Amino acid sequence: ISVFQVWGGMFGVWGGLTGKHTHTQRNYTKMFLSVQICVYVCVYGLVFVSCGRGGLMRFECSNPSDFRIEADGVLYAARTLQRSTLPVSPLLITASDTATQQQWVAQVRLIDSRWAEQTHHAIHHSRHKLQIITVQEGAVPPVMSKDLKEIAFPPRNMDSQLKRMKRDWVIPPINVPENSRGPFPQELVRIRSDHDKNRSLRYSVTGPGADQPPTGIFIIDPISGELSVNKPLDREHIPNFHLRAHAVDLNGNQVENPIDIVINVIDMNDNRPEFTHQIWNGTVPEGSKPGSFVMTVTAVDKDDPKTANGMLRYKILSQNPESPTSNMFTINNKTGGIITVAAGLDREKVPQYTLIIQASDMEGNPMYGLSNTATAVIRVTDINDNPPEFTAETFFGEVPENRVNVIVANLTVTDKDQPNTLAWNAVYKITGGDPTGRFSVPTDPTTNEGLVTVVKPIDYETSRTYVLTVEARNEVPLAKGIHTPRQSTATVSIRVIDVNESPYFEPNPKFIRLEEGMMPDSTLTTFSAQDPDRFMQQTIRYSKLSDPANWLRIDTNTGRITTIAILDRESPYVKNNLYNATFLATDNGIPPASGTGTLQIFLLDINDNAPRVSPQEVEICEKPDPNAINITAFDGDLSPNAGPFAFELANRPADVRRNWTITRISGDYAQVSLKIGFLESGIYEIPIIITDSGNLPMSNTSYLRIKVCQCDINGDCTDQQHIMAAGLGTGAIISILLCIIILLILVLMFVVWMKRRDKERQAKQLLIDPEDDVRDNILKYDEEGGGEEDQDYDLSQLQQPDTIEPDAIKPVGIRRLDERPLHPEPQYPMRSAAPHPGDIGDFINEGLKAADNDPTAPPYDSLLVFDYEGSGSTAGSLSSLNSSSSGGDQDYDYLNDWGPRFRKLADMYGGSDD
Repeated sequence: ISVFQVWGGMFGVWGGLTGKHTHTQRNYTKMFLSVQICVYVCVYGLVFVSCGRGGLMRFECSNPSDFRIEADGVLYAARTLQRSTLPVSPLLITASDTATQQQWVAQVRLIDSRWAEQTHHAIHHSRHKLQIITVQEGAVPPVMSKDLKEIAFPPRNMDSQLKRMKRDWVIPPINVPENSRGPFPQELVRIRSDHDKNRSLRYSVTGPGADQPPTGIFIIDPISGELSVNKPLDREHIPNFHLRAHAVDLNGNQVENPIDIVINVIDMNDNRPEFTHQIWNGTVPEGSKPGSFVMTVTAVDKDDPKTANGMLRYKILSQNPESPTSNMFTINNKTGGIITVAAGLDREKVPQYTLIIQASDMEGNPMYGLSNTATAVIRVTDINDNPPEFTAETFFGEVPENRVNVIVANLTVTDKDQPNTLAWNAVYKITGGDPTGRFSVPTDPTTNEGLVTVVKPIDYETSRTYVLTVEARNEVPLAKGIHTPRQSTATVSIRVIDVNESPYFEPNPKFIRLEEGMMPDSTLTTFSAQDPDRFMQQTIRYSKLSDPANWLRIDTNTGRITTIAILDRESPYVKNNLYNATFLATDNGIPPASGTGTLQIFLLDINDNAPRVSPQEVEICEKPDPNAINITAFDGDLSPNAGPFAFELANRPADVRRNWTITRISGDYAQVSLKIGFLESGIYEIPIIITDSGNLPMSNTSYLRIKVCQCDINGDCTDQQHIMAAGLGTGAIISILLCIIILLILVLMFVVWMKRRDKERQAKQLLIDPEDDVRDNILKYDEEGGGEEDQDYDLSQLQQPDTIEPDAIKPVGIRRLDERPLHPEPQYPMRSAAPHPGDIGDFINEGLKAADNDPTAPPYDSLLVFDYEGSGSTAGSLSSLNSSSSGGDQDYDYLNDWGPRFRKLADMYGGSDD
């Protein structure tokens, strides 16, 4: 490839005219590209050094719309170019050897014409050459002239020489091919300053690749200024480098302004295309028309996508299977989109295609491009293009009559579509032969068969055979253009088998109305059954299945029903006036069959029940006001055989009407009340005559049990009979009985003890002088007693407090309700005898001495026993005065609480010895 140089207004071509590298053979051809509105004819000559090749060369331009190149290498502008429309990418000129087909590529960069003029003027004044190197990637390194590889620093006084210069030079980029094989270091360009003639200078470069990471890629000879690359470059790693060249004297003083150097790494085709996936999966419906999109495959190339090195092209290398044609698909060579190009996709014949896809760079050039392959798997998806077809024209089945949910026949079909899809699943429909809807044909999801099923009972006596017409379809409609064939319809012949059916009663239940009170052996009705088996000669026998009150009887042959007892509407087996009885009819078939029927008897009411009083037991108090009881009448009959009722008191006994009176409140209620102001406690039975309002009314004397009791202020009974009248459970009754038994035993023991005390008292009375007997004076308290009870003395109660019986075992009625509870009294030390005890003291001491000397006497401290003043007294037992064994220090202050009558006794007995 030739080395060319920009010269003149825009570009200049530097090269030998005859292939020799001599300066005398230079040819300068000027071309101007104006960025103004005016247009100039642009001429740009390209001369390629033949390098010993004698073949003819053919030139091509990469942008023929803007430029054209002639066969002699002259480049022309094809249209008016503006600054904004200048192409950004380099213009590629390709030279091809017509004999060997070998190619060379040169890059032409377009710049502003004003910069070109400035550059041209500066070159003439500085007398230095400016070189732009354009290298074909992958070709043999170019042949370069040594004296042209120089970059001169612009003079500092350029503004005085070139009036239009406003800034320093902009050096065109230096292009270096990547992956160069060397030898290294490889010289790129020489940097020189005009000041090196007068003094020694040192040159250096700075920037990434030189003194910044990655360091060591570019080096410069500090004396000669030769800039070299030290290793192969990789465009995919770093596409360009930006360096700055410096010139300083030996003292380190800067003698030139720094120059920016841009080094572009020219791309080489050193990377193969790579598919993003090695296996691509796509789908296409069967029957798709040509041009249907299938899928898109994608490959990437690390090379420069702006050059042919990174421009990919796709193509299909192979198709498997090659059915129905070998070219069922095509691919867009630029986008990788795969589409169908032929009709005939049939999943049932070819379910899947495998394509080998190739991606090549260099725009698909098979000679210089690199390529790679991937696999595209295209699955042909199913559409409903095959209807289900029955395997036979007629199917047969049989079913016993009166059976439901029975599968009669299995309908089998074939479908070429993909199994277990909507296009394969069959749906069956009965189109004829079943007007009453006794059959259905669901689908077996596993086998896709149609299951002819009985959903309503079939009667053999009505129809012995059924012929059904069944149609099979898919869950989705057939594809357009596909018609349902005749094989999608079949006939199902079903035979009904006769079986022994159960007899049935008609009507069931049977309803009859009768008056209650019908006598036994009365005929009610005939309840017969029918045999549905008309084609079987059978007899029916009847029996009773359910008769709760055992009132009925049925004739086993005729079904005639008669009574065996009186029908009573008020029976507990009658609910809402209805009595239900169930009967059984059994035929003599093989096997026998039976049916049941219900007879409902509606019993009409008659006046056969006398009224009764309700409630039957009540309670009232002796003296409440008012003294009345509300009662009602109860009658088992219905109106008009029940209320309104008439109430009256019976004439006997005579004291009923004398003590009581009855008043009718309403037709069903009355009030019983006392005529007298007081009635003793007790239980009274009052006969009340109640008469209903039936036709031929019925009367009944009903007894009302009235308990008269003593009541508290709230009107509640307080006597024991009221308590016993309450309902008690079995456990409570047993407990009460046990308590009664224990109480009886205690009473018996108490009686035995009392007899023993009587004997002791009789013996002790012999020791008492009748004249000294002061018991009458002590026990004279008639005015404080409760009446006759004060004269019922029990002198055994005045015994020693330590030995008296506790309250728990004292018989009921002995103690008064106001008696103070007895508690065991503690033992106290014996008190000293009074100095002058008097007659009472002598009497007590003599009795005590006699009791102490009597071996049979109980250990009581006195022979005198004083009874309580009435059984209801709240006073406790009185211990003897000046007892020798206990009570000396006892506190008797509680006697003050008993009233003024006992305060004197408390002062006398509970006081001190003084």
